[in-house]
Amino acid sequence: MNNLTEEERQKILQSSPVGTWALLLIVGGGMVIAWLMMYYGVFLPRGHIG
Repeated sequence: MNNLTEEERQKILQSSPVGTWALLLIVGGGMVIAWLMMYYGVFLPRGHIG
């Protein structure tokens, strides 16, 4: 089942986790966009507390 050579294993282990970084950026960007939409769509139209 596992037909990887030792060189291929080392290459995989030493490479950076590109998919993890992509997912992190997508989720983080979505959260920033959602926060900005709430800030400009909900909080600012209500005015300041006073």
